[in-house]
Amino acid sequence: MLVSGLGAVRNVVFWVLCLGVALVSWRFLVAGVDLTMPTVAYHASLRPIAFYAHVGLAPIALALVPFQLWRGLRDRHRPVHRLLGRLYAAAVLLSGLGGLWLALTTTSGPVASSGFALLALLWLATTAIGIQSAMSGDLARHRVWMIRSIALTLAAVTLRIYLPLSMLTGMDFDTAYAAIAWVCWVPNLLVAEYLVARRPSLSAAQ
Repeated sequence: MLVSGLGAVRNVVFWVLCLGVALVSWRFLVAGVDLTMPTVAYHASLRPIAFYAHVGLAPIALALVPFQLWRGLRDRHRPVHRLLGRLYAAAVLLSGLGGLWLALTTTSGPVASSGFALLALLWLATTAIGIQSAMSGDLARHRVWMIRSIALTLAAVTLRIYLPLSMLTGMDFDTAYAAIAWVCWVPNLLVAEYLVARRPSLSAAQ
């Protein structure tokens, strides 16, 4: 009973984090970019297509994550799962390309630039392999690569946890931002690899 209760709490927290962060990410639509994203607002004027593709569409991918992991929806409503999967892939493609360009043109230094650029490249690659595997009918391989893709999508959540924590600890922003460019996604991917390795049906699919 205790285990099932903890599982329910975990699921609720996961849904709240994904949907909550996705909604908060669109705050610029109400209050404007300069007020809500002052550290990256320069991208909006210098490269608006890449900027708005990233900040506008990445939240869609994040909001779709809990729906795509919802076993009941996946098993009983497979056409809906496929439709949402296509929407997820489109959001990742456009926001990932936008994020890659923003990473390569950031003024935050080479450490932050390389961290976010590699995140964007891996996000695009894992999603593409996952979708290709589904299209070829290899569902086990599809699950493995989508676990990795989702782990990278969740960098949006961990980023927003680490940023305020770094401020509370009094870290210099530039130093913290460069570290978070890596810390927001590398541990996520390591957890994904652990989850894949501990399930024989998934690890065999590699």
